[in-house]
Amino acid sequence: AVLVSAAGFSVWPHLFMRSYAAKSDRNLRLSVVLYPTFLIFLVPILLIGFSGIVAFPGVEQADSILPHILMQLDLNPLVIGLFCAGALAASMSSGDAILHSAASIGVRDGISKIFPNSLNDRDERKLIQMFVILIGLVAYLFAVVIDVSIVALLLGSYGGVAQILPVVLAMFYWRRATKAGALAGLIGGIIVNTLCLIFPEIKPLPMHEGIYGLLVNISLLSVVSLLTKPDEPGRVSKFIDS
Repeated sequence: AVLVSAAGFSVWPHLFMRSYAAKSDRNLRLSVVLYPTFLIFLVPILLIGFSGIVAFPGVEQADSILPHILMQLDLNPLVIGLFCAGALAASMSSGDAILHSAASIGVRDGISKIFPNSLNDRDERKLIQMFVILIGLVAYLFAVVIDVSIVALLLGSYGGVAQILPVVLAMFYWRRATKAGALAGLIGGIIVNTLCLIFPEIKPLPMHEGIYGLLVNISLLSVVSLLTKPDEPGRVSKFIDS
């Protein structure tokens, strides 16, 4: 799970899109490699969660352990309120970035590619706004109606998102990678990850489904790229030699 989280964190759309503001191509490639190191800052949070579960074993929802600990401490209500307000602000800042990224990608890289030259800027903006509302309603459904913990949702989503990382690394560091290989690896990795997530009994070993997806992804990316015609050297140099 740690490996999948590190790989997936690097290419979450709302985080990876910020790399477009990099000063140079070298900084862009470097950010892809260094992004997983951010998980080091999550170690203290994990320790708080583990120690809280040990100290308060009766908490039914594991992802609510930190608020439960705060309520058990003899703290001023104002301090607890400020902490909860800060946590809410942090979640909202991430939530709106995820909503807008998902909606814009769905329209710009999805609908506009399926129906080229059929949408103007105003139509795209309206569709993005509609997608924001639709994705928000789906998120609300998982948060309130469907009884799934946030930890399970994150682990499930990281497996699919992590399949983008091999393609990104190959784009910047492997000249022999091809479009066919990238698509084959990405599609194959997502299919395997999804099947192992829905049917966990098919996994030969009790590992995160994202690991199996990455193994298939990397294998298909490598084999299909070597079996297909290489891209034009000039086009490849734009990504690797910059």
